[in-house]
Amino acid sequence: MTPKIAVIIWAIGLVAWVVIRIPHQRRARKTRVASNAKTLGDRLALAAATMGLSFIPIVFVATGFPAFADYPFQSWLGWLGFVVEVAFLCLFYASHRQLGRNWSVTLEIRQEHKLVTDGLYKFVRHPMYLSFWLWAIAQACLLPNVVAGAAGLVGVAILYFFRVPQEEAMMRATFGASYDDYARHTGRIVPKSW
Repeated sequence: MTPKIAVIIWAIGLVAWVVIRIPHQRRARKTRVASNAKTLGDRLALAAATMGLSFIPIVFVATGFPAFADYPFQSWLGWLGFVVEVAFLCLFYASHRQLGRNWSVTLEIRQEHKLVTDGLYKFVRHPMYLSFWLWAIAQACLLPNVVAGAAGLVGVAILYFFRVPQEEAMMRATFGASYDDYARHTGRIVPKSW
């Protein structure tokens, strides 16, 4: 593994994320919203994740800025980043597919929204957030720069810790005891049996 190959792997992951997400965003726009909990805070948390997972690393890859934060590339870290990125993409794709019309980029409940509790959702309530954590870890392994590498972890942390409690409150308000029962048996991003 070389630094150049690691950057290519990171870039392929970013492009694959867009390719996976676009059809689901198009479908989401066509599905009526029953209620939403969008706030400025939610938008800012989403912007932080976008900055950390795309804008800051793109600037680093395109310009080398901030060069002061570079560290020597480690081949083993590149390979680890590759494996984690493949896991991220598989999980990201599967969680979109399994949510189907219930997915939205913001805090929304769709008309005829169903509580998904099978597939990945049988084990964890938020596999898509888990995929974002994996993406951020892959980025940290693939980009040998403290700022660009860690930016994804910071952005995902802001999104996760701000949004997940709000999302779960919205699901409890919509599904009541069914969601409470589901939450008792599943972990947020790590299965409870672990």
